[in-house]
Formats: sequence, C-alpha cells, structure tokens
Amino acid sequence: MMITRRRLLLNAAGLSGIGLMATTLPLNLARAAGKPVVALLPGVVDPFYFTMKRGADKAAEEEGVELMFQIPKAWNVTEQVPILKAVIAKKPDVLLISPVDKDQLIQPLKEAADAGIKVITVDTYIGEGKYQTGAGKADFPLSYVASDNTEGGRIAARALAKAVGEKGSVYCENNKPGISSTDQRMVGFEEELKKYPNIKILKTQYNEDDANKAAAHVAAVLAREPDLAGIFGANTFSGMGASEGVKKAGKTGAVKVVVFDAVPGIDASIKSGLVDLAIAQKPAEMGYVGVKFASDLIKGKTIPTWQGTGFVVMDKSNIDQEDVRQYIYSN
Repeated sequence: MMITRRRLLLNAAGLSGIGLMATTLPLNLARAAGKPVVALLPGVVDPFYFTMKRGADKAAEEEGVELMFQIPKAWNVTEQVPILKAVIAKKPDVLLISPVDKDQLIQPLKEAADAGIKVITVDTYIGEGKYQTGAGKADFPLSYVASDNTEGGRIAARALAKAVGEKGSVYCENNKPGISSTDQRMVGFEEELKKYPNIKILKTQYNEDDANKAAAHVAAVLAREPDLAGIFGANTFSGMGASEGVKKAGKTGAVKVVVFDAVPGIDASIKSGLVDLAIAQKPAEMGYVGVKFASDLIKGKTIPTWQGTGFVVMDKSNIDQEDVRQYIYSN
C-alpha cells in the first residue's frame, strides 16, 4: 500500500484549501472593529497543525483577536517563505510560526520583526531556540512554545529499549537535518540509548518527509542488519513509513516501532501491533498558549521566552482511556 502526503492532504481536504486571509472577518473590518490580528503559519499539511489551529481558534475567541491562517503544502523553505512574505505585507500584530528550517528562516523572520510584527515560534524554532538573550542573530523572537523534544527523544529511547529487551540493533527514521524539533528528538534518542550497552545504534535514515522513502529504508536496513530489533520514527511521516516497511517485510511484532506524534488511526495501529508505542504531543495547547501569549504582547504584557507543553505516551494498556485518546490528532 502506497503511503503519500497526498493521503493526508485528502484527509484534510476541508482545511487544506484555506487561504492566507482565512479570518472570521476581512482584515480591514477586523481592524475597523478594533480587533488585533494574529497570524498562524504552520509547517505543513498535517493533522498535528490542524489540531494546533483549533487550540489557537479557542484562544482567539476568548481574547477577541482575529486569526489569520494558511498552511504550506510541503515542508520546505520554498513553500513557507513566500507565504511568510505575504503575511508580513498584511502586517498582523503578532506572528506565530513553525519555522521549517532553523537557519534559513532567520532572515525572513527578521524582516517580520523589523516591520514591527512581534514573532513567536511554535513547535519549531530558529537558531538555538534561545530568545531574548542579547546574543546571536536569532534571539529576536519573543517566545518559543513547544514540546521538550530532546526529552521526547529520551522517552522514545527508553520505551524502545524496553520493547526490544535492551538488546539488538535499532535506528532512527527521521525527516531531514536542520529541523529543530526532529533534530532534538534524534539527539535525545541517541544520547539515552548510550545507557544500554547491548543496544547497537545504527545510522539515522533521512526520508525528506516521504513515508514511502521511510518504508524503503526499512527494507534496506533489514538487508544489512537482519537482527534489526527496533525503529524510532521521529515524526508523522517517518513513523507511518517505518511501520508500513516493517509490515511489508513481514516483521510486525518482531521489529518494534515507536513513533512520535499521534496521527488519526494511531489507536488502530497500536491495537493491531503495527506500532508498539506512540508519543503524542499537545498541539492544541501549543496553539492555545501561542495566541494567549500573542494577546498578552498586544496588551503590553511580558511573556515567558519558553513554554513547554508536555507529552502523552500511548500503548495497548491505555489507548482506550478517554484521557489518553483525547490527544490523538484530528483533521
């Protein structure tokens, strides 16, 4: 079965066509009504970011601000930067953005800040993610709202180590270098696994956010390492592809799969054994807190430079519990 980003696009068809000025009111009317404007620019069409938007919508309604929204069709600089430039031209009061590259988005975001737009990054960051320090060229955003992705990688490592009986070969299936969140997950994963002397850490495989490439990597790694015991999928498409690759190889249950993010259908994948464990972030909380912080900035208040939003770990033992299931993302 082919797995492509197009499937996710089709699943999200009701939202993927939202235009740049997707606000409840036209911007001129919003401003005429005295409503501040906050722009939300996520990274890619993904249930994670649609879930984030719902949290942002809730906070926007509570705070009486207007929310602009558009989501790029692919995770890359050439998709995100033109949308960013169009946002800057509209001059929202605050920009919430998930930068798709921690280095290449520095200058475009500096243009937003220089235009008087207050910048908050959500989910991903620029530079080192340390803002308002007075050091470096990427410290100008006012806050970073996200999961502690390094700790998320450590959680994945401990879970996978337990699943494989603390022995055998494992590797990380990842998106691509230069993305702050997945870079941190990989680092946390590999650092934590050093505590397990009988686990061999194989070279990370990069799939460029293509689940089919991730599935192909599994076949190639199994050809080289027939004793492969486990895989950590560091983001949505990596996890989808890794689990499908294991299934195609007839290794479901034998090769353990831990995935980051709780995409629609993750409950069925866990129950069937296709995925052993999923680490859910809280994107709705990221969107909610981001807009709350934006509103505080508009009111002249000071906000934290960092706000963590936590994780929920899902497996067969708890996937039917409502307090866990509520964190599965949705379109």
